[in-house]
Amino acid sequence: MDKRLPHNAKEGLLYGAIICTLTVLFMSTFSITLNEGTFNTAIALTIIKVIPLVWVIAMVLEPILVGRVAEKLVQLFTAPTDSFHAKIFLRIFFTVFGMSLIMTFIGEMLANGIGTATFGNAISVWPRNFMVVLLVESLVIQPIARATMVRLHRIA
Repeated sequence: MDKRLPHNAKEGLLYGAIICTLTVLFMSTFSITLNEGTFNTAIALTIIKVIPLVWVIAMVLEPILVGRVAEKLVQLFTAPTDSFHAKIFLRIFFTVFGMSLIMTFIGEMLANGIGTATFGNAISVWPRNFMVVLLVESLVIQPIARATMVRLHRIA
């Protein structure tokens, strides 16, 4: 078993919670600040209010829907001989693709309600959200989660 990844359901929950928490904190702050055009106390309070709901939604969506689809796509596009890094990158790519698409729509609905412009607004900001979260996931968040798993496996 790879020491950089979870070995059981409890570790998987911790790993997912780390990734989800860091991603929700970053993307909620990023998206709300860009949407409002400024950052102040009122924006900070809005972010604090929305984070728990967005976190729960993400923690449910990733393992139940998006993660399963991403894993099937990774298996479809890789061979058993492909490297750990290739498989992890594809898993991140497919997960971020699905989660960013869904969460962009949810964020748009939370910010502006459901209306005729919801779909268009979400589609127009989704490419930016996808690229930002793909970079942050790949370069910061996933390495933190994997380092946590390595430390956890050293202790055990």
